Amino acid sequence: MLKRLSCLFLLIFVLYGCGNKVRKEAGSPEHTIATLKGPSAMGMIRMIDSLNHGTGHSVEVKILNEPLQVRKMMLNGTADFAILPTTMAAIMYNKGLKYRLIGIPVWGTLYLVGSNPGVSNWEDLRNRRIYVMARGMTPDVLFRHLLLKNNIDPDKDVSLDYSFPTHIDLANAVAAGQAGLAIVSEPLTSFVIQKNKDIRLIFDLEKEWKKFENAALAETAFLGRENVIQDDPEIVKSIISAYAFSTGWVNQHPDSAAALIVKYGILPDADIAVNAIPGSNLRFEKASEVKKEIEDYLNVFYKLNPDIVGGKMPDENFIY
Repeated sequence: MLKRLSCLFLLIFVLYGCGNKVRKEAGSPEHTIATLKGPSAMGMIRMIDSLNHGTGHSVEVKILNEPLQVRKMMLNGTADFAILPTTMAAIMYNKGLKYRLIGIPVWGTLYLVGSNPGVSNWEDLRNRRIYVMARGMTPDVLFRHLLLKNNIDPDKDVSLDYSFPTHIDLANAVAAGQAGLAIVSEPLTSFVIQKNKDIRLIFDLEKEWKKFENAALAETAFLGRENVIQDDPEIVKSIISAYAFSTGWVNQHPDSAAALIVKYGILPDADIAVNAIPGSNLRFEKASEVKKEIEDYLNVFYKLNPDIVGGKMPDENFIY
């Protein structure tokens, strides 16, 4: 009970300001978090809801559809904190952008789904067309890696189709029956399965990954701008506590969390949200406490293709 009250106190501390610190403008938030419309926002939904009650908060959250939108806010300096795929976060850091890795809030959300009853194992994928979002991005490289591990050449034995450029485009195509086999991430996996009863989950890529790699899928990064971390360490601590509390609350209260997930437009249906929460692997871990897991994860991708982490492994200052 004391731990819960302490978390609640820290959450309120984040939501209602940080002492007597002067704001940029009267009544405007002091710090902005750019998050993604998916598991990242689902995990912080309790915090988001608290921020939307009342006025004068020191933090605001912007929910964006795609990582490229988050990257734009980082590049133009409007995001003090940001959510990105961990591989993209490494690229940004290696390019000199002054953001550090604060935490890992999501641990594997990718699934192979499809309507083809003839596919139940990796060998059944031979000579099939499989739809993947964004060539060269994490879902593509991870799936190619698993194909190779299962003795399937991704360039010869299957046809990888990148016709649908975003996660949402691909999910809609699967739901409409336009993509028979596809790599889709939660919560869109639950969305397509509910919308099209012919669609089923074939592989959990996190489980398949663990068969070959002794590294957790530290898939999603929570980043903070270096000058904010240096100048305002208390707000960083408070946001970490609030985000961790929110993630735990979502896992413990999926029905209540689902209602908020629908309220803020992350998903259209509470049943989908309830089903998506377990498969989203929401767990906020401080980066400093899972440093080895992060390094092992990035190292797998570095060995596959150095470009996917920015040409080199990030140095020791990457992790806060």
